Parts: sequence; C-alpha cells; structure tokens
Amino acid sequence: MNELSGLPWYSLRWFTPEVYNRYVWEYPGMFFLLGAVALFFVIRWLIGYFTRQRLNVALKKSDIKSSPITLLRFIPPVFFALFLIMLIVAAARPQITNERVDRWTEGIDIMLVMDISESMRGEDFNPNRLEAAKDVARDFIEGRFQDRIGLVIFSGEAFSVSPLTTDYELLRDFIADVGFGDISKSGTAIGSALATATNRMQESKSKSKVMILLSDGDNNAGNIDPITAAQLAQAYGIKIYTIAIGREGRVPMGRSYYGARQYMNNTLDETTLREIATIGEGKFYRVSDNEALEKVFEEIDQLEKAEIKENRYRETADYYPTYLLWALAFFMVWLLVKSTFMNNVLRD
Repeated sequence: MNELSGLPWYSLRWFTPEVYNRYVWEYPGMFFLLGAVALFFVIRWLIGYFTRQRLNVALKKSDIKSSPITLLRFIPPVFFALFLIMLIVAAARPQITNERVDRWTEGIDIMLVMDISESMRGEDFNPNRLEAAKDVARDFIEGRFQDRIGLVIFSGEAFSVSPLTTDYELLRDFIADVGFGDISKSGTAIGSALATATNRMQESKSKSKVMILLSDGDNNAGNIDPITAAQLAQAYGIKIYTIAIGREGRVPMGRSYYGARQYMNNTLDETTLREIATIGEGKFYRVSDNEALEKVFEEIDQLEKAEIKENRYRETADYYPTYLLWALAFFMVWLLVKSTFMNNVLRD
C-alpha cells in the first residue's frame, strides 16, 4: 500500500519524523503514559538515593565521578525505558490510511449560445461586452463537474464552435479564441442560434438539458423565427435561460483612427428574450455591468447543479507489530545487561 510495507522492522527509519508524521494514531491518549514512565524513573531514583547504604571506601568521590566507567550503570535503565516507550507507541496503534474517493454524477448537458455581433463591442462592460461574457463563461465552466458543455456563437448566422464535451480545458481555449471576425455576416440571428444549439443537443440522452443564450440585440437576421426555434428546443426538453446584456441607447464603442471616442445606438428586443425564456421554462435576466453578469451565471450555476455522488474506499495498515518487536528487542537487551557488572558499577 506504501513504501513502509517493505521496510524491515529493524530499520532505524521507523523512528524518523518523516514516518511518525504520516501516522494516524488510533489511541493517542496512550502517550500520556510517557509522563508516567518518566515519573517512575524519578521515584525509583529518589528511593534508591535515600535508602542506599553508603560505605566508606578508599577512593575519593572526585575519582569515582571522573571515571567514564561509572556511566555504564545507566545502560540497563535506558534499555528498560526504551522497552516501555516502545510498548506505549505500539499501544497507541500507529496506522497509515489511504482513502480513495470515486465521484460521479448523472450530469447536465449545457449549451452556451453567445452573441458576437458588432454591438458586442460596446464598452459599457469592461473591457467590452464580448470579453466580459467570455470571462464569466470560463469561470462558469470551471465550477462544473462531469457536465457536458458546448458552445455556439452567432451574429448574422450561427456557428457551432464546440459540441457537448467534458474536456473543459479545450472548451476554455475555444472560448478564449472567439472574436468578432469569426463570422463575416453581420446582424443578430437569434433564431438560427437557437436552432443550431438545439440540433447539437437533440441526440442528448441527459435527463437535464440547458441552453444559456446571451445577446445584446434584437433578431434581424437568419432564416428562422426566434419563437419558433424556442418552441423546437422546448419540444426536445431543453430549458432556456436568456440574458440580455448591455444597456440601450447611446453606448461607447472604441475610438476612431484619430483617437476620438465612438458611440453606437443600441436597441434590444427584451420582449422576445423574455418570451424565449418562458417557452423554454427557464428564466430571463437583464444585466448592465460585469458584476451583474457574474451574479447571473452564479445563479444559473446553482440552479443547474446535478447531485454529485461518491463512494469512499479506505485502506488502513497497522504498524504496531513493528514497535512490539522493537520493545521485545529492548527488553531482551535489558535482561542481558541488568545482571552484569554494568548494573553494579560504583555509584556516587
């Protein structure tokens, strides 16, 4: 399950911070016993210090302290302390848990239908209407999970840029590349755009199909009426949200060759967009700045969320046997040295 599985019990890596930081402790309260171990040795030393019989010897106290051999008497209790510590570590039950999560959803099919007519150059949005729409569309895609999303653009005619796909990175690239010169024919063919998007979605088997139409004008091109196209979409079970972007009247639109500010007179058929949303059993929105447009997409994002289901698989490996083996090893060493001369070295 991980690299520790093949690590021999006698490896010193078991005591490194790298390994200890990976553990999940089943019974972390056991570590309070470490204080009891320390208290045990303090009490043992105090009892020995006050009850020890002191004999007069020929050696001076300074001679005994200066001899390195006196340090050997600490070896047996050190191994006994290590034995107790390893028992406590084992009792705390160190574990490493790997969790795998499988997520899935039935998914929603969403078609973005975006106006790229010349009026989308309007600078009542920052930097203009089209770029603002592209920005929020990319953010909208970022928040989806396993939904298939496609893109249709239109001006005087409609063009399908991307079919329904879950390749969001590719779709974001498509949106980034959208520009005013992609369709040479001028005008605003809302009906043709709806029909093209419906054609892309008619074979969809998804339980939920959504179309988001964003436009700043009124239908003045194409060979199909917007209301008829909306009825066709509704027949295929497609819900339609319509977004009227920009304000009507005199709107700034770039600068001339000489640097003078240019303006356009913008008209918007709000009535038709409202009726399209009604037929499509969706909702109509009117936005006049970047912030309002972002909020609309956030609302649609929440309204059209599929339930995400998940299965969690947890694999847990116990490593307390390793520390029991170390405890046994320290105990055996303690048994070997406790009755030797190390335990009887002169005490000061």
